[in-house]
Amino acid sequence: MGNLHSVSKALQHISPNSNVWVGDDPDIIKNADRVVYPGVGAIGDCIGEVRARGLDQVILEVAKTKPLLGICVGMQGMMTH
Repeated sequence: MGNLHSVSKALQHISPNSNVWVGDDPDIIKNADRVVYPGVGAIGDCIGEVRARGLDQVILEVAKTKPLLGICVGMQGMMTH
């Protein structure tokens, strides 16, 4: 799913008063104000892992209701799958 530590540190740097959480808990993702969907590597592997964790429907739901930033393969996954 990419270098989550780097993405997390970058977000904390640009918005130090925000709460940045890294994880795959569907309830926390659904309740977040904003969501970042990173990814690196092969799109098929990334999508496979997202589906295996049951996050594909969560991502679709979030995309309809709040800001969602896809980075690299995360963006590709939102557009093509």
